[in-house]
Amino acid sequence: MQQTGKILIITGILMLIAGLILYFAGNKLSWLGHLPGDIRVEKENMRFYFPLTTMILVSVLLSLILYLIRKFF
Repeated sequence: MQQTGKILIITGILMLIAGLILYFAGNKLSWLGHLPGDIRVEKENMRFYFPLTTMILVSVLLSLILYLIRKFF
């Protein structure tokens, strides 16, 4: 049960940090979601948006963060 508590605390701290970054640097991160490779189809009555490159970038960053957390803890 203690291990679950530690995981929840670390997850909460990471979410707090991510929220603070988005709150204070939201204007500077407007390029996120408009990268080359993001798929956008717009027609007169339909819009389709699939942020492929953005998802890959976020996945790599999260994998790196989790690797570093596991390495040091």
